[in-house]
Amino acid sequence: MDYRTYRDKLQSRFPKPVLAFEPDEYEARLACVRQGMADAELDLLLLTEASELCYLTGYNTFEVSVQCVLLVSPERTLLFVPAIEVGPAVYLSQVNEVIGYPWQSPEAVASELATQVRRTAGNPAPQIGFNPWAGSFRPGLLLALKNRLGAATFSDFGELIDRVRLVKSPAEMVYLTESAAITGAGLDAAAAVIRAGVVDHEIAQAGASSMLGAGSEFMSMQPIVTTGARSGIIHTNHAGYKVARGDVVFTEFGAVRRRYTAPMMRTAVVGQASAEIHEFHRVCLEVLEAVMAAARAGSSFASAARAGEAALAPIVDRAFFSGVFGYPVGAAFPPSWVAGSMFITTDNEAILEEGMVFHLPICLRKPGEFGVGFSETVRITATRAERITNNTLALKEIFL
Repeated sequence: MDYRTYRDKLQSRFPKPVLAFEPDEYEARLACVRQGMADAELDLLLLTEASELCYLTGYNTFEVSVQCVLLVSPERTLLFVPAIEVGPAVYLSQVNEVIGYPWQSPEAVASELATQVRRTAGNPAPQIGFNPWAGSFRPGLLLALKNRLGAATFSDFGELIDRVRLVKSPAEMVYLTESAAITGAGLDAAAAVIRAGVVDHEIAQAGASSMLGAGSEFMSMQPIVTTGARSGIIHTNHAGYKVARGDVVFTEFGAVRRRYTAPMMRTAVVGQASAEIHEFHRVCLEVLEAVMAAARAGSSFASAARAGEAALAPIVDRAFFSGVFGYPVGAAFPPSWVAGSMFITTDNEAILEEGMVFHLPICLRKPGEFGVGFSETVRITATRAERITNNTLALKEIFL
């Protein structure tokens, strides 16, 4: 059968989709987005990020490399997907219409998408909001679409979805709390196998096995384990290195519940930690606490970052730090659990709101020697950032 018949049979068999949230939750999210569209006088919003599609419709897939598009108008939603994604689109998403297409050539896809844009917008010269910074929107398709919609106007509107997604509902908090518990158990399982002579991927295996066994879905980022001098290099991972006595072992995990991730970092030392490692650990915790104390509703992202910067000052010339004191988390897909671009940095003067959720990735690295990282996922309240995760913040020394 062709993909259209496949879609029709699935819609007949599953007239209501299987959703992570009640239908009203998705409607409330769409209402916020549509209000933003109305304020900006947009006829259509064109979304391509897997996490945004999931957030607004429930659409969920492990195949995130194909081109999928959600069209949002003031009256309806249309999910435009390749034939192989028609099943998840029907079974797992709440939209007015699912349109499949065969992936034959960019021009063929652009032609069909242009037709759906005109039909959904109801305007031959629509005002279209999209995110030009989204890596999920293929440049060739965007160019071809613009050529076919010559009268259309495209506007950068990516920040709208970022801001709507920042504030979490009570239902979202349930999944984040579940993720936090599974992540913590995974870190505990990984810590239990750390010793001299263990291979780094065995530590990752212990953590992954624990998290998957406890109910984690496929993770947006796989368990991160780096040891020894490699722990001082940001974004390295396990690669068959054996742990030696004196090595720092850095772990960062993020289990997934209904695509929601509450990550955590933790660090251990095989043997006795040096005075400098202890110093980095102390400053790491001071930075974490300073950011949490300053990150309250009504204050700016920048003020929380400046508080962290002040706590970092004693070792700022010796430690490499990414400059990001917090980033949003929530619904996410590979290759990252970062959910948006609203970062807690010294140049972001946006205002924090109650219910926003961030991972605070405080990891301080001495290049070529070691890295010490401890983090929490937190929720913004009226008085401070409160932990969703419940990390073990002690620097564990392992004498095995």
